[in-house]
Amino acid sequence: MADPSTYRPAPGAIPTSPGVYKFRDAHGRVIYVGKAKSLRPRLSSYFQDLAGLHPRTATMVTTAASVEWTVVATEVEALQLEYSWIKEYDPRFNVKYRDDKSYPELAVTLDEEYPRVQVMRGAHKKGVRYFGPYGHAWAIRETVDLLLRVFPVRTCSNGVFKRARQVGRPCLLGYIGKCAAPCVGKVSADEHRALAEDFCDFMAGRTGNYLRRLEDQMQEAAADLEYEKAARLRDDIGALKRAMEKNAIVLADATDADLLALAEDELEAAVQIFHVRGGRVRGQRGWVTDKVEDVDTAGLVEHALQQLYGGAASEERNESVPREVLVPALPEPAAPVREWLSGLRGSQVDLRVPQRGDKKDLMATVQRNAQQALALHKTKRASDLTTRSRALQEIADALELDSVPLRIECYDISHLQGEDVVASMVVFEDGLARKSEYRRFQIKGFAGQDDVRSMHEVISRRFRRYLQEREQTGEWAVPEEDEPDTGTRDEEGRPKRFAYPPQLLVVDGGQPQVAAAQRALAELGIDDVALCGLAKRLEEVWLPGEDDPVVLPRSSEGLYLLQRVRDEAHRFAIGYQRAKRSKRLTAGELDSVPGLGETRRRALLKHFGSLKRLRAATVDEICAVPGIGRRTAETVAAALSSRTPAAPAVNTATGEIIDDGAAEPVAAVPQTAPSQETP
Repeated sequence: MADPSTYRPAPGAIPTSPGVYKFRDAHGRVIYVGKAKSLRPRLSSYFQDLAGLHPRTATMVTTAASVEWTVVATEVEALQLEYSWIKEYDPRFNVKYRDDKSYPELAVTLDEEYPRVQVMRGAHKKGVRYFGPYGHAWAIRETVDLLLRVFPVRTCSNGVFKRARQVGRPCLLGYIGKCAAPCVGKVSADEHRALAEDFCDFMAGRTGNYLRRLEDQMQEAAADLEYEKAARLRDDIGALKRAMEKNAIVLADATDADLLALAEDELEAAVQIFHVRGGRVRGQRGWVTDKVEDVDTAGLVEHALQQLYGGAASEERNESVPREVLVPALPEPAAPVREWLSGLRGSQVDLRVPQRGDKKDLMATVQRNAQQALALHKTKRASDLTTRSRALQEIADALELDSVPLRIECYDISHLQGEDVVASMVVFEDGLARKSEYRRFQIKGFAGQDDVRSMHEVISRRFRRYLQEREQTGEWAVPEEDEPDTGTRDEEGRPKRFAYPPQLLVVDGGQPQVAAAQRALAELGIDDVALCGLAKRLEEVWLPGEDDPVVLPRSSEGLYLLQRVRDEAHRFAIGYQRAKRSKRLTAGELDSVPGLGETRRRALLKHFGSLKRLRAATVDEICAVPGIGRRTAETVAAALSSRTPAAPAVNTATGEIIDDGAAEPVAAVPQTAPSQETP
């Protein structure tokens, strides 16, 4: 590990101009590339106390052995140079997006004498026009099959084309009118290129003028009594319209935009992009990246824009960069990125965050796709038995377990400022979620003010029940055929509910939560259950009684499995907490108001946020809530004003605050997995 002070530049040696910098390791390899509006403050920030740096940044500066920089004139030049260096050096500490699949695209080889239409994947080639990407290759072939009737461009390979020229006979498509047959001289090279260019114009979205021209020609042919020609043009128009209908209309006809959305967690991020041309979704693609460097959402957006538009060849950038780019967050600063995109397009590009209307709704759809892509990326590993086995073995090796943990239980605490405190227990068996054995807990007393005490209570309750049920069922023996079933075993003869212990118990948290869980197990005399904690911030694994955490490699399958278990426990806990809080807020004083059902009670609480604000509202303000008439509003106002509480109402049996006047919006989240609340 290198000491950053050994290669820190002299304070006055770093310029204050815009520029791009490179960190190199002891072998001279570039490990990080960055840009800055002013190099001096940016580079100086890397050489502060390591304790003040983000852990990933600290790892980078201690891995590096030297730093160098290049001064440029503007921030736009810095953006361009940064991207080119990232592509050239592939630094290990930079964000690198990778496609989550190989997307097919429709390509027209305009660099050939006789351009060809084909499906292509992979990197773009110079002189080739690309359209898409598409979700499936068959979608491209269906579109091309419809368009070849109007634009009979060749689709054959070079070998087939050469053989047709040698024998003097076209292929089948030439005979049925879906190829102009330039191989046998039916059209000249210039005429065939004109067909290919018309095909490109149509695919690029310039469809209105072409359709109107065909309709005019059809009308002229009909007026001249050339009915066969008019019928052929009519069929051509129908084929073009069917090809256009394969793309759904989502925005106004003249809208050309790319919509980019992100879904991210502490270690990874997924990007989804919808390409809208002429108001229709022409293509979709997605990337996934490891968040190796310390980067926020705005930084991820900037890297994604570089990846999306920086790799295009110069002659196709005008087509690849639309008039409008919609993003979830603007890069900081946004002006250089906007100027860079405008320079690529050759005209002004609007880079912004949609705030309302159809574009915001479509952005929400792209966001859902990004979330699904990230979830799919994380669960792909779980679908493979070999991968799951390797993950369990890595966990066993890292934690020095005697055997692989075939059953893992994870616990998480959830509350809102110490109220509505709940806990969740999720179960993974053989690396897969077993949702039928999920459990949820209400924290009793006032232990919820302290996550550590709450964790101790939950672990104590779970394993106290385990000990009770073990006494009832015996030591895991499967009942004999003549042994009566006591109802405490499932159809496989295994103890039900809590009478089946885990090989590994995971808590969401660090040393304090692990110590609380260990204390609960020790108090119950349980010493055959392995225990660890997963700290969310740095993804460190903590063991009982250890001062230093176990750090699993970022690419470790075992770490991925532990993260999935922890994230599932968090999801299950927060869903229960929100549902419980929503139920609490909808109960109480509004239940006794005559003529006010559950739907309108929820509408009132959602509109005002709390009973305190509803109590202070006027009749006119209550009438503004959809579904609430004046008579009902007067009844509600009179009922609440007649019993204004002097202090928050508290359920003395459970310690729950019935009305605390909180202004948080009501958000009910349905449970997505079977659960059973412990008594």
